[in-house]
Amino acid sequence: MSNAREKKRAKKMRNQPASVTLSSDCGPCPSGIQHHNGGSRSFQTPKQDLHPDSSQEFQQQRHQHQSPGPSYRKEQYFSKGQGRGRGGWRGGRQNVSQEMPKYITASTFAQARAAEINAMLKAVTQKSSNSLVFQTLPRHMRRRAMSHNIKRLPRRLREIARKEAEKAVHQKKEHSKNKCRKARRRHVNLVVEFNRRQKKNIWLETHIWHAKRFHMVKKWGYCLGDRPTTKSYRACYRAMTKHCLLQDLSYYCCLELNGKEEELLKVLARMCSIDTGPTFAAVPCLSGRLQGSLVLYRADRYPEDLLGPITFIWKPKDGSGITSETRQLWIWTHPSLKQDILTELKTVFQCSEPVETCSPEPIVTLLQEEKQTDVAMIVGKKRKREDNEGEKAVPVKKIIGDGTRVPLESYCWTSQTTGVVISDLTMEILRYRLIGPLSHCVLTEALKTASIQTMADAETELNNWWVENCKNSEKVSLHQRQEAIFELLQGINSPSEIAAGTILGLTVGDPRVNLPKKSSKAMPNPEKYQDNEKVRQLLLEGVPVECAHSFIWDQTICKNVTENKIPEQDLNHMRGELLVPGSQLDLGPCESKIPILLVQQPGKVAGEDRPGWGSGWDIYLPKGWGMAFWIPFIYRGARVGGLQEGLKHSEYKRTPHIPNDFPDCPAGIQFAKELENVLLEKFKRRPPAKRANYVKLGTLAPFLCPWGQLTRDWEVRNKAQEESVVTSSADSKSGATERQVPCEPKPGLTIEDSQGDIMEEMAKIQNLCKEDGAATSSGFFVLRNRKLLKQLSARCRPTCGKGQRVRPASKLGQKEMTEDALLSIFKCYPRVLVWVSLSLLRKGSPELHAMICIPTQEDFLQLNKDQLFCGPQEPKHSDIFKHKILKLKERKKKKNNGNALESGASDALEAKAVEEPKELILGLWPDPLPDVTSHCSRILLGFVTQGDFSLAAGCGEALGFVNLTGLLHMLSSQPTDKKGLVLLRTPASLQYRFARLNIEV
Repeated sequence: MSNAREKKRAKKMRNQPASVTLSSDCGPCPSGIQHHNGGSRSFQTPKQDLHPDSSQEFQQQRHQHQSPGPSYRKEQYFSKGQGRGRGGWRGGRQNVSQEMPKYITASTFAQARAAEINAMLKAVTQKSSNSLVFQTLPRHMRRRAMSHNIKRLPRRLREIARKEAEKAVHQKKEHSKNKCRKARRRHVNLVVEFNRRQKKNIWLETHIWHAKRFHMVKKWGYCLGDRPTTKSYRACYRAMTKHCLLQDLSYYCCLELNGKEEELLKVLARMCSIDTGPTFAAVPCLSGRLQGSLVLYRADRYPEDLLGPITFIWKPKDGSGITSETRQLWIWTHPSLKQDILTELKTVFQCSEPVETCSPEPIVTLLQEEKQTDVAMIVGKKRKREDNEGEKAVPVKKIIGDGTRVPLESYCWTSQTTGVVISDLTMEILRYRLIGPLSHCVLTEALKTASIQTMADAETELNNWWVENCKNSEKVSLHQRQEAIFELLQGINSPSEIAAGTILGLTVGDPRVNLPKKSSKAMPNPEKYQDNEKVRQLLLEGVPVECAHSFIWDQTICKNVTENKIPEQDLNHMRGELLVPGSQLDLGPCESKIPILLVQQPGKVAGEDRPGWGSGWDIYLPKGWGMAFWIPFIYRGARVGGLQEGLKHSEYKRTPHIPNDFPDCPAGIQFAKELENVLLEKFKRRPPAKRANYVKLGTLAPFLCPWGQLTRDWEVRNKAQEESVVTSSADSKSGATERQVPCEPKPGLTIEDSQGDIMEEMAKIQNLCKEDGAATSSGFFVLRNRKLLKQLSARCRPTCGKGQRVRPASKLGQKEMTEDALLSIFKCYPRVLVWVSLSLLRKGSPELHAMICIPTQEDFLQLNKDQLFCGPQEPKHSDIFKHKILKLKERKKKKNNGNALESGASDALEAKAVEEPKELILGLWPDPLPDVTSHCSRILLGFVTQGDFSLAAGCGEALGFVNLTGLLHMLSSQPTDKKGLVLLRTPASLQYRFARLNIEV
C-alpha cells in the first residue's frame, strides 16, 4: 500500500470502534478457511462443488443483472483469481462456489450485523473533530444564522446543536461594557487594574515610570527596577562621581517606636553592642541631630544571632528637657530583614495585643464596578454612573502603590508592661536617594520652601495644618532658619563636606509648579556664596538641632497632605488657562505644603583613598507624592539607577551590601540559597561540552560560599597544629618557647604599649564566649569588634618595602598584637569571618565566589625575580566522578529499555546505587565536600562576594570574607614587605593572581 493510501486509510480508521476492522489487503483469504458471517467459528470449504446446478443458476442470475458495458473494464479490474473488494468477493466463475457458505446460523449472523450497525451508528453520531454541528454541513447548506439560531439547522441536527449550546464552553460570555481600549485607558479604570495587578508584588509609586525604562525583577515582595534597558553602566558611574544619581528606596521598611526614652534605651541596649560602634544612646543621634547606623542582634546574643544592619532617626525633643517624655524612633531596615527584626522587637518589648488593624477600602474590580453601578442608556445622552441614591457616583480615588497592607493584618502593637507602641510605617513614608557631588544642587533647584500662609481656604481643608502653625511665631522663625540653611547648600562643593548623617527638616511647596521648560543639569553657583561666612559656619558647626524638626513625624499631617493633593489633571488645566503659555503657574493659597526630611549620606568613610566618594542625600516624603518629586529631580539632570547601580555603589564604597554580604543573618543565608539555585539551573541548561568542569578546575563550590565548612576546617587545622606543637614540646622542653610561637616579634614594633588594651579586650571576649559557649561552637559569625578590626587592619599593612619608607607602628596609629593576644583570639574566635577588600596588583578581574588563597614562599621568590609575574597556576585535577556518572547513565538506559539483569544481580546493583550520591552532575562535586582548605595546591583562606573591574580604582577589586584563624596564620608567616598579599582565583580558571588584602575600619 502506498504512503498516500496509508494516510487515507488511517484517517478513515481514526474514529472507528475497536470491534470493527477493515481488511488492509485485497488478496484472497487463506485457502479453505472462512468465517461464519462475522462470527468466531470457522469451517473448511469442500474441494469439490457439491451443488453444481445451484452454482450455475447463481452465475446466470448475476450476469443478467449486470449493467451493460464493455467487457474490457471487467477484465482490467477484476481478473481471474483477483479479489474484487474489501468484502472478499472474487471475480471469475471458478471460485464463486468456494466463497459462498454452505449454510448460515441466524442468531450468529444477526449478532454480528447488530454489532456492525451499532458501530456505524456510533461513528455517525460521534463528532470526529472539534467543529460544531452546523460546520459539518456541506458548504452550500450553511447559513450565518445557524451559529446562534438553532431553527435554521435541519431538524435532524437541532437536538445535537441544542446540547452543544448548553455546554459552558459555548455559552455566550458576558462582555464588560468598558472593554474597549478607550474605556480601559481611562485613569479610573487604569488605577483599578493596576491595584489588581499588584496584589502579589507591591508596586512603588514610580513603578509605571520604571517599567517603561528598566528591566523589572520581583524581589522581597516588591516589583523593582533592576537595571536600565539602555547602555548606561559608565554613565551611571559618571553620575555618581560627577553629578547625581537618583534611586527609589521606598521599598525599605520603616518601624516606628513610641514610648518613654528610658524604656526604649533600656530594651534596645540588649540588641546591640558598643563594640560595633555608636548605639541608640549616642548623644548626637539621641538628640535627633544626626542619623545613626548599627547592626542588630537578638537580645543578649552578641556576637552571634545577627538580625541585620539598620539606620535609625530620633525625633528631636520639643525643648522641655524632661528625660521621661515620650519619644519617637524610626528604624529603617531592608525588606528581607523586616520580619526577623519586627518579631524580635515585639518579643523584647513584650508586645502581644495589636492596637489597630488594617482595613483598607475595598479595591473595586471592573466587573464589580459594572454590577454595582447602573448605566443609564439614554438616546442622545452620554452614559453616567449613578449610585443607589441616583446621584453621580464619584470613583474611589486610588494611589498607585498604596494597596500595600494585607486586609485585617495588624500593623500596630502595644506593650502592657512598658507602654511602648510599635508601628509598621512601611510604604507610608517614601524614600529617595540622590548620590553624587551635585545632589544638593538638584535638591535646591527642584524644591522651593513653602511660603507663609495665614489665611485658610474656607471650602476645603487644604493647608489647614500649615495655617495653624504659621500663627505661631516660634514655628515661623524656625521655618525661616531652615529655609536659610537649605539655600546655603548651594554654596558647598559636595555633601561629604557636611557632618555624616546630618538631618534637616523642611516644608516645601508643590514641586510640580517649578518644572522647567526643558531638562537641564543643575550646577552649583560658588560665586554667590564664595566668601559667605555662613557657609563656613555651616560646615564647621553643622545643622542646629532645632532645624532637624519636621512635620513629617505627625501622621495626621501626612494623611492630610496625601488626601488633599491637587490632581495632575487639574494642574494641567490651570496651565492651559494661562494668558502667557509656558509662564510660571502661581497657585497662591491653594498650593500644597509638603513636609519632608533631608538626611545626609556620608559615602565612603573607611580607607584612605577617595574619602567621601558616593555621598549624597536621602529625602523622606509622605506617600502619594512620589511622582510629584520624581519628575522634577529628573528634569534637573539626575540619572536614575536601579538595584544593580546600588550594588555597584556599595562595591565602590567597599561596604557590605544588604543582604548579599551578611552571611551570618537569616536573610543572607536565604539569599545565598536562592543564588545557588539560580546559578545551578543556569549551569544545567548548558550541555557538558559547553560548560566548565569545576571538578577538573579544583573548584569545590562554584555557586555557593561554604562558610560553615571553611571555618570548621580551619578549626580542625588549628587544633592539629596545636597538638603537634604540644607533642614536640614534650620531647624537647628546651625549645618549647620557640616552637609555640609561629613568628617571633620583629624589632621596631611596639608591644608593651598595646599589651594592656588587648588583654582587657580579650578578657571581655572570653566572658562573652563563656556565656554563649554552646552557640559559639555550633556556627560561625562575622567579626564586627572595631578595636580588633583596627588591630588586624594595622597588621595587614606592609611596614616596609621597595619604594616605600619604613613606617613605624606609632606613626601608623597601630598597636601591634603580641603572640599571647593572637593565641587568645585563636581560642575565643574559632569560627569567625573577617570582612576584607582586595585589589589586584596586575591585570585581571575577580568574579563572584572567587577563592582567596595563601601564597607560598616559592610564589614570593618568583615575584621578587619577576615584577611582572601575575601568579602561579593550579595543576589540573582529575574528574573522579565522570566514570561513575557514565555508569549510572548506562544502568538507567538499560533499565528504561527493559534489558534488566537477573533479580539477584539487579538487587546488588540497586544496593550499590543507594550507597552512591543521589544526584551526580558532570562537572560538579557532590555533597559532602572534602576539606576545602587543602583541596588545591594553595591553602584556601576565604571567598569573594563582590568582584569586578573597578572604574573608580582603575583595576580589579573584590570584597569578601576570610577566616580569622587563617588570616592570623598567614600574617604571622609572611615577611614584612609582603604583608597582606594573597592569591585570587576565579571558579572557572586555573590562574592565580596576586592581590593586596586590606581591612578598612
